[in-house]
Amino acid sequence: MSRRRGPSPGLKADLRLDTALACPNAFDTEGRILAGKGTPNSELWIHARVYAARPDAGAVVHAHPPACVCLAQIGQPHRVVHNQGGAFHAGVPEYERIGLIRTRELGDLLARRLGAGIAVMMRGHGITTAASDVRTATVAACLLEESARLQLDMLAAAGGDAARIRAYTREEAESVGDQISPRVVERAWEYYAGVARKRPLGG
Repeated sequence: MSRRRGPSPGLKADLRLDTALACPNAFDTEGRILAGKGTPNSELWIHARVYAARPDAGAVVHAHPPACVCLAQIGQPHRVVHNQGGAFHAGVPEYERIGLIRTRELGDLLARRLGAGIAVMMRGHGITTAASDVRTATVAACLLEESARLQLDMLAAAGGDAARIRAYTREEAESVGDQISPRVVERAWEYYAGVARKRPLGG
């Protein structure tokens, strides 16, 4: 995950997690390392180019949640199937190209696919979320994985027939679209932080 910081809209910090050690590096939207020790994550271009395309983004989260990967790999679009999924009522696009985002050009392609949205699914890879702050971007990532997991469970219960899933209509989804509002994010962050504290790293 990363957050934008400093007076320059191009400056932000990448938080790279190595086992139990977080090594922060600061770099700009062109991928130039500005400060910090250690080697930044090879996919820093995800963060750098999303910030370049999205002046409104204060934080970016990139993760590899299994249910989201699974949903994309069986060719199913994200559907709003529960209230918390209402955060994604505008839809979740898919970045279809496989492989890692290790160049500026690929970062730009991903940023374009994300557009002005909250999240993008990355085929065979994971997800990326962008929001105003770290907590909102993190909660959005957690909610998307929860939503994808429920959709997979529903598909299994329906014998693989997606038509049997009672996905929310656009109007229904929009009516519960406040799931990443500041008040909801605060409560959700407390919950997920509590769960994380009880789990070993990588568990």
